[in-house]
Order: sequence, then structure tokens, then C-alpha cells
Amino acid sequence: MITYIDRVCFGAAAPLMARDLGLTSVAELKGAFTAFAIAYALFEVPAGWMGDRLGPRPILIRIVLWWSACTALTGLVGLKLGTWSLGGLGTLVALRFLFGAGEAGAYPNITRALHDWFPIQQWEFAQGLIWMAGRISGGVTPLIWTVLVSGTAVSAPLMHWRTTFLVFGGLGVVWCVLFRWKFRDPPSDSRAEHRQEAAATKEADCSPLGKPKHPGHSQVAWRKLLTNPSLWFLCGTYSLLNYGWVFNITYFPAYLQQRFHLPPSDVMGAVYLGAPLWVGSLGCLSGGLCVNWIDHYVRDRRKSRRILGFFAMTLCALCWWNARSAQSLHTFCISVSLAAFCVDLTLGAAWASCQDIGKQSAAVTAAIMNTLGTLGAAAASWQTGSMVEHSIRNAARTANLSMDRLPPDLLDLATFDGFQDVFLTYILMYLAAAVCWCFVRPR
Repeated sequence: MITYIDRVCFGAAAPLMARDLGLTSVAELKGAFTAFAIAYALFEVPAGWMGDRLGPRPILIRIVLWWSACTALTGLVGLKLGTWSLGGLGTLVALRFLFGAGEAGAYPNITRALHDWFPIQQWEFAQGLIWMAGRISGGVTPLIWTVLVSGTAVSAPLMHWRTTFLVFGGLGVVWCVLFRWKFRDPPSDSRAEHRQEAAATKEADCSPLGKPKHPGHSQVAWRKLLTNPSLWFLCGTYSLLNYGWVFNITYFPAYLQQRFHLPPSDVMGAVYLGAPLWVGSLGCLSGGLCVNWIDHYVRDRRKSRRILGFFAMTLCALCWWNARSAQSLHTFCISVSLAAFCVDLTLGAAWASCQDIGKQSAAVTAAIMNTLGTLGAAAASWQTGSMVEHSIRNAARTANLSMDRLPPDLLDLATFDGFQDVFLTYILMYLAAAVCWCFVRPR
């Protein structure tokens, strides 16, 4: 849950950061959004490999401590101390790169833990619960942010946005203490001795020859893994779906506030800002159930995942088409939230497919998929900002003005036109993702 609190709070803070750093628009933060995603992608496979070698427990503790420190430090960027300033946009970009490097590997190592603890019949549902928790926490983060930073009609702001980053960073430290106390890597090491889980896992966690392997210290069959066509089609669909989904935690808050003029202290506005995530959380939970339901009729679990993936991505493209033509806040938010629901329907199936493909190298396999997915998010973060900036630049050129002197009404119109082009790319990406799902055939 804390992974998404720390991610979403950056998007919620983006308008305030842009203001305090002296930027013209949130689009100028594209470097910060992109730096996180690039670093996340670069360090995903090494962190997954470490989880397969050492077990996920120590790696997850290191990851959370690292990103908690980066979250806290984010609140200090640009802080004025007399005549001194603690960095600017360049510092923020560098810190976001370190943030992404530290957070990389979280979900691959969670995937390895699920592989060790759960039988194959529960993989999709277990993955769905993990992602649902993240989406719920991300969905309520804008509301928490509003109460803490902006205040509401019945309460004053409780703290500065910088202080909020320090508080969110502290949550990760508390989690590490509890996780180290309660969690064990192999099921047999748990103090609670969950014998049934261990027995079920032992049956599912075997090599192709039927010999069980230890949860840690497994060797990666790199040639076999990297020449598996299903892995690359899975990576393709994950990259394409992330291209459109990352909008929800980057530009979405600023877009709603600018286009529909949502006041920062509007509680219902905060609910709208988190809607794609908390509606998506229902998709995370429903995805595993949908695979089970389809499997009841087709009697092929892998084919069931493909069917779900194809139709979910197609519906997602239709939702974005409707969002692109939406004229009201309600229609736009409902369309984007339903698109997020369709994306999250497939998460359990995608990550369970990593477990199918990778077996004892589940963390590395998941890391490869998530690396490509994060590169898709990085490309979208940069391209979205660039397309919006290009639209604003054209409007300024037409009006014979500099970008920073563009009147608010023309700035809003140019921003809207830029995002209309962006949304069209999302539609195309989701249709391509639907095609990729047809070729994910793990054996």
C-alpha cells in the first residue's frame, strides 16, 4: 500500500512543486516523471535477481527503506534557507532517478514471495489482492493530501506539502520494522508454521523434472527464458498498458484542476482525483475471479488469461475514446476510471503468467516484464509532457507571445488540445496490447 502512497503523492504535489520551482506548467516536470521510470526500469531485473538468490525478505526491506528516504528528501527540494535554495528542477530529477532505482524490484520480489507461499490455483487472486491494496491506498492519497495540505470547507490545512513528504517517508520505516518482525521467506521458516501453505507450495514449486527447489539460490536459465516468445509478448502488452495507465498518477491531477477548475480544497474533487485507482482496485480483485470463471468453461487457465486480456484491453481503448470526447467532469472521470478498471482486470493474469514462465526464476521474469512496462511508462511520461508543451508553444507562436505570457484561457485551450492528441495515442496503445495478449502462451 505504501508504494502507491509515495507514488501518487508526487502527482498530487506536482502543481505546488511547479509553482515553488518557478515553472510555467506541470508539463515541465516531465523530466522528473521520466527519471523515476527510467531508473525503475534499469534496476528492476537486478533487484529481481537478488530476490531469487537471497529471498524477497531482505530485498523488500532495503527497497522500502531506500524509497522512504527519497520520499522524505523530496519535501526538501527547492526549500529556501535564507539566501540559499536546496536545489531546483535538476535536483528533483536526480532525486527521482534515485527514487526509481531504490523502489525497483518491489513487485517482482512480492511475486517471488507469492510463488513460494501460494499454490498455482491462487496465484491470480493473490496477485489481485496485492495490486488492489496498492490501488486503494493510491486512490485515497489525493483525499489524504487534500485534508493535510489544502484543507477542506470544514477544516484548515494541517501541514505544508513539504512536511507531508516527511510524514509519508516515515510510514515506510514503520512498515520495515513490522515486516522484519513478522515475515519469513520460505513458508517452513514462518513462526506460525503454515503447514498447509507449505505443502501446497511444495507441490507447485517444482522444476520440470518434478524436483522441488529451495525458495532461494535458484539459477536462472537465461537462454531458455529470453528465447521464450510468450515472455516478449507479455512484456509488450505490459509496456503498452502502462503507457496509458501512468497518466493516472502523473498528469491526471493537474489536468483535472486545469481543465475543470477543481479547487484544491474540494473534497469531492479529491475523490475524483483518486477515482482511477480505487475503481481500479475493484478490477484487481475481480481479475482473478474472472480467470476462474472463464477457466470453468474453457478448462485451460492460460487460455482464460488470454481471453480476459484481449477483451479487457479492447474495452479499455473504447473507454479512452469516450474520455476523449467527454465534455463534463463526471463523464471524463467515469471513462478514465473504467479504463483503469479494465487495465487492472489483467494485472493478476499478467503477473501469474510470469510465475508460469519463470517458475523458480519468477522474480527475474516478473522484473523483465516490469522493466519493459516501466519503460512504456517512461516513454509516456516524456511524450505526454512534450506533446502538451508543443501545443502550448504553437499557441504562443500564433498569439506572437512567449509561453510564460500566454493568457490563462489560451493556455488552458492549448493544454486541452495537447492532451487530446495524447489520449489518441492511449487508444492505439491499448488496441495493440489486446493483440499482444493473443500470443501469450506460457508452457
